[in-house]
Amino acid sequence: MDCRVGSVKMTGTTGEKTTKTMDDTDRAIIAQLGQDARMSVAVLARRLKLARSTVQARLERLESSGAIAGYTLRLGEAARVTRIRATCMLTIEPRAQPAILARLRAMPAVERVHTTSGRVDLLLQLGCASTTELDEVLDRIGNLPGVRSSESLVHLSTKLDRAL
Repeated sequence: MDCRVGSVKMTGTTGEKTTKTMDDTDRAIIAQLGQDARMSVAVLARRLKLARSTVQARLERLESSGAIAGYTLRLGEAARVTRIRATCMLTIEPRAQPAILARLRAMPAVERVHTTSGRVDLLLQLGCASTTELDEVLDRIGNLPGVRSSESLVHLSTKLDRAL
């Protein structure tokens, strides 16, 4: 896992905002939580050989600074098997992005949207209940005003997922 984070705004004990670089301990905490976000502070402290109060204070600081935005769950393959996943790559007209993004946000099947620096402008992650639904969603996306072209890739299986 790559947790390269430069300077982050941290809140000190008196509430003042300071800029502090994450250290190895902060990165170790994030790495452990990346493996199991449900890990208790006591277990985390024991694994890192730190005082529980130290780990608690660092977690609070990482959360308040935005370095840790929240804790979530990742669905396993057994839970995802009922969803057909696909990636859709869009090339769009200049200045059409805001309108396209607004329309994509209204589509429940669109799970993620990334801007890119490559040959395509937007990279979409889709999740649908059936191939029929996926086909309909792809048609709707391809027909959006401002979309020049689209290409889709259906996910067959996930071999590695290190997403945090």
